[in-house]
Amino acid sequence: MESSASAAAPPSRLKIIHAGFLRTGTNSLATAYQILGFKTCHSLQALHDNPWPEIERAAEAKWPDIPGAPSPPRAPWTRADWDALWGQHYEVVTDLSAPFTPELIEAYPEAKVVVVYRDFEQWWPSYREIVFDRVMGGEDDGGVVVAAMPILQRMMTGDRSLGVLRKINQGFFGGRTRGECQAKAREAYERHYDEVRRLVPEERRLEYRLSDGWEPLCKFLGVPVPDVQFPRTNTRVTHYKVYRDGLSRLQLLGSTSFRVLMSMLRFVMGVLSAMVGRKL
Repeated sequence: MESSASAAAPPSRLKIIHAGFLRTGTNSLATAYQILGFKTCHSLQALHDNPWPEIERAAEAKWPDIPGAPSPPRAPWTRADWDALWGQHYEVVTDLSAPFTPELIEAYPEAKVVVVYRDFEQWWPSYREIVFDRVMGGEDDGGVVVAAMPILQRMMTGDRSLGVLRKINQGFFGGRTRGECQAKAREAYERHYDEVRRLVPEERRLEYRLSDGWEPLCKFLGVPVPDVQFPRTNTRVTHYKVYRDGLSRLQLLGSTSFRVLMSMLRFVMGVLSAMVGRKL
């Protein structure tokens, strides 16, 4: 067993697994959970503050064949591992936890699961624009440069977030390249939701839409309906700005690292050329 948790670790706090991907209303629901008094992990609101090494290990344990995963493969994660990552710290997990929903359901069989599904035709263009293209590269990006960005970001800044997000997308969609992931996106998305519904009995699962408001959510969670309007923070413009800015900063780190590295290589080559010239 590969566990980062000690035998004396605090008990789990996780009560709610939010089974909805980015661009399915995660920002509104995260705000709603917070209003209801639940300590909520909404990871992509603060990209740089996440425990990226642990999230990377979780991705490599779930998808041992993704590029960059270690050999021999990592052991499947246990509840102790999930506790150390999220379970000891939060009552609700959202966004970055979504690809790991089946594993979290197995680890926390007592947790309630809120399923937020959006038709693929509506979801994919938005997800692709805001997240996928910035992690896997756009249509016109150079493949070598895009693939090198996470490595350079980690080498030059110590930040591995872009590489981890890339691994999660490769693992979830089941492809190594941008094109392979995009070709399998619909199948992976639908299969994921089918598996979640199969794993969770109806009494522990809420099929929820943002238009449903407070009542069904509060009834399912066993809490009073608050005397405030249901949050509608997940507008396309607002969401695009939050994640575009965050992921653009990650890309900037990677591209800056690339430029710095190329400058260093040119300097070294110049020194070597001068040394060879003197010898000749």
